[in-house]
Amino acid sequence: MFKLDTPRLLLRDMQFDDEASFVAISQDDKYQRFYNEADCDPDKYRQLTKLFINQSHEVPRKAFQLAIEHKSSGKFIGTVCLRLESDHQASIGCGVSRLYQGKGLTREAAKALVSFGFAELGIHRLYAETIRENVAAVRLCQSLGMRQEAIFREHRFFKGQWWDTVVLAILRSEWSQFH
Repeated sequence: MFKLDTPRLLLRDMQFDDEASFVAISQDDKYQRFYNEADCDPDKYRQLTKLFINQSHEVPRKAFQLAIEHKSSGKFIGTVCLRLESDHQASIGCGVSRLYQGKGLTREAAKALVSFGFAELGIHRLYAETIRENVAAVRLCQSLGMRQEAIFREHRFFKGQWWDTVVLAILRSEWSQFH
């Protein structure tokens, strides 16, 4: 099983035992604000749990969709992922239970996975895409040294309205200077 340790967290491969907590996080109204209604169906998160477990066994591995476990409680509190793409590029994403937001835990998890990606996987460029109104996600990316590269105006349509998306990215050379 893949694991990364941080001072307060254990980042590890998803397990079937994580499914109920993963589904519960996805059902929180605050979590669902920036997702299409169909993307928040509980069955989709049950299927994603299986997919992430299966991806952890792929060789070569193309995705690190990891559970975030809080060390002091041993509880599953969210996910952080690194998806490898062609040309040494990768995307990152994360989602953390509302109870654990605002404590720097998401940044701690993302920073550990980004460091792993640049140092161990040879990633050249890492990016994230999010809804522009998702201020917490944009701030997280900026705190990791990512800069805004693009805004796609009225790029997604859900909840009866058009949403802009923003792409933020960082190069390995910038990461080593920033951290």
